[in-house]
Amino acid sequence: MRLVCSALLFTSLTILTGCDPLSLTALGVGAGAGVNHTMSGYTYHTFSEPLPRVKQAALMALNRMSIKVESTEKNGIFETINAKSSGRSIELELEVISPKVTRLRSVARKNAFVMDSATAEEVIAQTQRALKG
Repeated sequence: MRLVCSALLFTSLTILTGCDPLSLTALGVGAGAGVNHTMSGYTYHTFSEPLPRVKQAALMALNRMSIKVESTEKNGIFETINAKSSGRSIELELEVISPKVTRLRSVARKNAFVMDSATAEEVIAQTQRALKG
């Protein structure tokens, strides 16, 4: 009986490993649905909201995450928020696309060579949450 169970387990695991690429692809597609684009540690999301509202939501998100804002700068159609937490520097860049559309770029750096995409994505997710309510 033990030999039969072992054989069944081995056969099942061997057959099911072929489905793994499908499940990983589906997981990747589902996980990326909330954030528009991530490239080299930079995460982007476009909001159908004016810049002042997105900026306020981003500041609320950083506060909720206990990330300290160090400075804010305005440069033409861009506003930049610089923050720090746990050895990471976080930069949020807000860009006016139109009076009612704003693109947010989030990047979290551990050092000059290491980016933290998960934190950058979470800042955007928390900004979305703050905008909803």
